[in-house]
Amino acid sequence: MKASDIETLLIKSVPLEKVRVEIDNSKYFKIIAVGKIFNKLNYIQKQQLIYKPLAKYILDNTIHAVSIKTYTPEEWRHNKELNNF
Repeated sequence: MKASDIETLLIKSVPLEKVRVEIDNSKYFKIIAVGKIFNKLNYIQKQQLIYKPLAKYILDNTIHAVSIKTYTPEEWRHNKELNNF
């Protein structure tokens, strides 16, 4: 599975403004997701929202491990300024 496949899946499944996926090795995915939907969710709810469309691929071991970072648009703008994205 390619990074672009995961990005497309997440964009179609979750109302996100931006998704960035990087792959380490062939089954470890790093995901950054940005969306207004995260404004009223706690940490666990944010993680569950991203995991849900990926569950099938985690269960069949297409995806072995996932690192997820979620941001509201405001948090993302602030993070980009701090980290020079």
